[in-house]
Amino acid sequence: MSYNIDYLKDARKDLRNFNNAEREQIFAAIEKFALNPLPKNEGGHGNPLGNKYGLNLTGLCKITLKKLGIRIVYKLIRTETALQILVIAARADEEVYKIAAKRNK
Repeated sequence: MSYNIDYLKDARKDLRNFNNAEREQIFAAIEKFALNPLPKNEGGHGNPLGNKYGLNLTGLCKITLKKLGIRIVYKLIRTETALQILVIAARADEEVYKIAAKRNK
């Protein structure tokens, strides 16, 4: 069963920062994770986040596209079987986590 994918308005804007080839890879990774977005400790693909850089990101997971240098942070909405994409950004520093914490509120 695939989870529904929902993008925050700001996450859709994040996609504008990438070219078409990168966007295709981002969408492919998100589609793959939507098949089993549960955290790894529950048998899924998601890399759970906890406290990162002093930010409480509990309940959020990340997808890392190492070759592209991109990190995608998502929230699993279990009651609706939905995967909500919060942020898509470069994985160069903790900025992606700050954005995710802000958008998660």
